[in-house]
Amino acid sequence: MKRREFIMLLGGAASAWPLAARAEQPERMRRLGVLMANYSRADREGQARIAAFLDTFHRLGWTDGHNVAVEYRWDARDADRGKASAAELVVAAPDVIVGVASNPALAELHRLTSTIPIVFTQISDPVESGFVASLAHPGNNITGFTNFESAMGGKWLGILKEAAPNMNQLAVLFGSDSVANVAYLRAAEAVAPSLGVRIKGIDVHDGVEFERAIGTFASQPDGGLMVVPHPITIANRGSIIILAARHRLPAVYPYRYFAAEGGLMSYGPDQIDQWRSAATYVDRILRGEKPGDLPVQAPTKFELVVNLKTAKALGFNLPPAFPLRADEVIE
Repeated sequence: MKRREFIMLLGGAASAWPLAARAEQPERMRRLGVLMANYSRADREGQARIAAFLDTFHRLGWTDGHNVAVEYRWDARDADRGKASAAELVVAAPDVIVGVASNPALAELHRLTSTIPIVFTQISDPVESGFVASLAHPGNNITGFTNFESAMGGKWLGILKEAAPNMNQLAVLFGSDSVANVAYLRAAEAVAPSLGVRIKGIDVHDGVEFERAIGTFASQPDGGLMVVPHPITIANRGSIIILAARHRLPAVYPYRYFAAEGGLMSYGPDQIDQWRSAATYVDRILRGEKPGDLPVQAPTKFELVVNLKTAKALGFNLPPAFPLRADEVIE
């Protein structure tokens, strides 16, 4: 081979090496922030939701430590810590933030960033709360999956009245820091006169001692308890269920796990399914779609769960027909 041909061949090979090297390089590591504002790390319900999310996310081609790095924040019980975690995730600037599961936490993220894509779950009234422009066309950087509309406050009251016809007063555990929580309370107040029920709101925000408030409320007969979804009510659900039993208050809760853990009844959507759906939205955003173009989705099915074991233990005489309309009966 002639010397000039050899040099040209060598130069061509050298120029090809960087192209080959680039072809063999792995894709850019993406970064995902997960904000679990309603759950502590030890809460099995929080872990179940993460497991469902990661299972679907993996099936879509994403593996933590391989092509995506996942960073978690668990902030149940502490509103200030929740705000700090939201700020930390925004400063870290991940490709997407997912989870949230709390109106107050999403409000903080909404305040802090208008650019980082956010996929929420378990959020109530996102339009009324100012998080999205509309359900069909969220706009901007936020989309996700809702749990309840404000009218659910009246629905919960109606279900509880059906189960406890003698109830004439109702304590509502809510958080004034959540627009949606206040809306639930107002919806219950609007329905209450037609059912012969007086409403008392117990605000769990800002360190209110709800244990003492429930005890004081229960000193009057024929009372009931409605617990709406809020980081404090979810994180303290064990204590709330015990208090309802101690004071013999028929109670309605927003999610199945309240009834499974000893609450009298719950009425709400399948949250695990929402977390699987959230994984599909995160996948679509990481592949180039804009969150503002992905419609906010509402649950299509709500389930009534009745814990007959709790009813019997506490001596509650539920109307015979009431358990028959339940989607699930725990015995």
